[in-house]
Amino acid sequence: MTVLKTSLRSFLSHKGRMLLSGIAIVLSVAFVCGTLVFTDTLNTTFDKFFSSTASDVTVGPEEEENAQDTGREGMIPASVVDRVRAVEGVESAEGVVINTQLTVVDEAGDSVGSSNGAPTIGADWGPDIQRSMELTEGTEPRGAGEALLDADTAERADIAIGDELKIITVSGTHMVTVTGYAAFTTTNPGAPYVLLEPAAAREALLGAADVISSVHVQAADGVGEEELRDRIVAGLGGGFEVETRAENEEAMNEDVGGFLDVMRYAMLGFAGIAVLVGIFLIVNTFSMLVAQRTREIGLMRAIGSSRRQVNRSVLIEALLLGFLGSVAGVGAGIGLAVGLMQLMNSAGINMNTSDLTVAPSTPVAGLLVGVLATVVAAWLPARRASRVSPMAALRDAGTPGDAAAGRVRGVLGLVLTGAGAAALVAAAGADEASDGSMYLAGGLLLTLLGAVVVGPLLASVVVRVLNAIVLRVFGSVGRMAGRNALRNPRRTGATAGALMIGLALVGSLSVVSASVVASASDQLDRSVGADFIVDTTGEQLITPEAAEAVRAVPGLAHVTDYTVVSLELTTPDGKSTDEEVIAADPTYAQDLRTPVVAGELAAAYEPDRISVGESFAEDHGLSVGEEITARFVGGDEGVRLTVAAITSEDTLFDQGAMYLSTDTARAHLPAAEMPLNSVMFITAEDGQRAAAYPALKAALEPFPQYEVSDQEDYKQQLEDEIGMLLNIVYALLALAIIVAILGVVNTLALSVIERTREIGLMRAIGLSRRQLRRMVRLESVVIALFGALLGLGLGLGWGVTAQRVLATSGFSVLEIPWPTIVTVFVGSAVVGLAAALFPAFRAGRMNVLRAIATD
Repeated sequence: MTVLKTSLRSFLSHKGRMLLSGIAIVLSVAFVCGTLVFTDTLNTTFDKFFSSTASDVTVGPEEEENAQDTGREGMIPASVVDRVRAVEGVESAEGVVINTQLTVVDEAGDSVGSSNGAPTIGADWGPDIQRSMELTEGTEPRGAGEALLDADTAERADIAIGDELKIITVSGTHMVTVTGYAAFTTTNPGAPYVLLEPAAAREALLGAADVISSVHVQAADGVGEEELRDRIVAGLGGGFEVETRAENEEAMNEDVGGFLDVMRYAMLGFAGIAVLVGIFLIVNTFSMLVAQRTREIGLMRAIGSSRRQVNRSVLIEALLLGFLGSVAGVGAGIGLAVGLMQLMNSAGINMNTSDLTVAPSTPVAGLLVGVLATVVAAWLPARRASRVSPMAALRDAGTPGDAAAGRVRGVLGLVLTGAGAAALVAAAGADEASDGSMYLAGGLLLTLLGAVVVGPLLASVVVRVLNAIVLRVFGSVGRMAGRNALRNPRRTGATAGALMIGLALVGSLSVVSASVVASASDQLDRSVGADFIVDTTGEQLITPEAAEAVRAVPGLAHVTDYTVVSLELTTPDGKSTDEEVIAADPTYAQDLRTPVVAGELAAAYEPDRISVGESFAEDHGLSVGEEITARFVGGDEGVRLTVAAITSEDTLFDQGAMYLSTDTARAHLPAAEMPLNSVMFITAEDGQRAAAYPALKAALEPFPQYEVSDQEDYKQQLEDEIGMLLNIVYALLALAIIVAILGVVNTLALSVIERTREIGLMRAIGLSRRQLRRMVRLESVVIALFGALLGLGLGLGWGVTAQRVLATSGFSVLEIPWPTIVTVFVGSAVVGLAAALFPAFRAGRMNVLRAIATD
């Protein structure tokens, strides 16, 4: 009880000094809890939507695994509805039409798509969808040429009743007039909905009047879902997929769940980095508090307190700090989740705060993370406090340094760093990406630990160099700032280490992203012979109508069709595999110059010929001239394909791909099963390239879902996409860097308190307030630059090694973004200045006489 009282009294007397450490805990726990609450709420939102749209039993087409992607939705005969209604136990059965592979274009020629990546959905305005949507304005569609639009999309895209929309599907283009708006009665999943009269929907969305997408069935009272499913299966026979509500919801949840799991674990990973950085801050805080309370602890030991009691006293303070910070962090996390929900609402996914889901495990996880991180971080300072002797009560504050411990720390740090460096070298020299990745992971961990452990030893050397280069121009004030940074290398190393982690990740990711872009650009220049590429901006394939518009452009030497065909291959060794094979025109050998290790690639485009990748050939013992037995999914079986070429994997584009000609695919697939183009490659006639580019863009203007790019455009798109991804990662890393900045602030603030008497004496002998503030700011800058040097040095090593590992997958060009590295380094100095504002202001405001009188 005495230990608890002492801990409480000490905690309350130093609550100001604990504040910034507490903020670090709050931020870290908030990120963890906010992620959990947000993803749980997303799950709840989609669960409600799936529950509101699912019927007791759903009857749909039986889809073959690895089926060809024809751009068409699965269909069943409309007559199936009457057959289902005749089954005993069916209360109602409605035919449903739905198409998720379409584009809706407004009168300005812009795509009415979502901004969150969700597909545009076309459906029939029938009894089934009216269970989850209601007409909010205007009139229902009464025939062909009329449609409803969901209210959220209409508001976002500024589409009024009476406006015309163009619906583009594989079956053609259809014009409709908006007659009204419909809104979801439960949750808007974020996808644009265009709703047509049922008969018109079958024609426009599925291309025929006598087909539907599925049958949604409601069971009569007293009939279970599984019982009704079994009856329907018995009544219909084979050829259909029949699912209960539970099975349907589970399937839909699996589709969404994979994405949500990736999001959750990625965000928790960044939260973990923030927690790790926060541990540095807490270690530093308690180390300084223990040092400042050396005399107090010595007196406690002199009057009978045991080592265990002193240790327990410090850990109780850490427990209090961790608990209070974690409680606040849980609350802040819920607020963060609400903010993320508002962000999703602005992106078109309506998330209501009434669906806010706080699972019991979420606050428990937050408390565990915060409390355990704080207690673990405080263990070393607590252990150090327990070793304070009673004689320390007779000395000035400040624990004496342990030279032996410092030597052990230095040796351990050098060993860890050396082992990590060896692992990185092994990763860079690995022949296989899997081996390289394993060595890289070990190298990252060991070099990080080594840098953390050896940080104080490096501080003694690096800070002296920084003092000579950066602080010399500031005269005596600069020299004093440098000496203050060197006064406690362990503290300086720990403070800089927190900043080092975030900047190391920034530096390594910068190198990797720049190298990926440079490698892709280099491969594009060396391998791609086509002048232009037609690609999709979403997941919709290139419709026949759009492909014909491309071919009709004058001045083109050739247009290459490029699609992906699903095959089941049986090799001479008796093994069968499902493979996706590229089917292209023979001109593709000119459009993409893929190197071969055997045979001629042009021969692979002859009838019933195929090329295989180097690894596939090695795995199955294949050589040029051997035959593979193929089944074209949905088409011919037992087709004998002769291996005409084996392609090298020393390439970035189509690495390991198999090729055959589109004529071979068409010969063995029914027209309805032939996949649509996913890309088209175009080469202009000599002298026509400049004119062909705008002509192609004009030809595809009615189809905003497709994009024409030349090689420079393609490079820019790649750079923009990687840059966008990198910005998201940097934004998530910003939390860790903010926590690191708090660490610098806290270290300086506690250092100012520790040096109160010294500051008073310096002021008494003539140091001005301005000079004092400059001294504190310069000390902060040196610490920040030291952290930046460590972090960027590590980051460059990690990034270069990662690029060498990626080189085994074709990313062979190393590009170091020096402007980014220099900007981050200079920015670190700015961060140091910003972090010193409050401590410098506080130091300058000290009363000289009171400071001198401080014990």
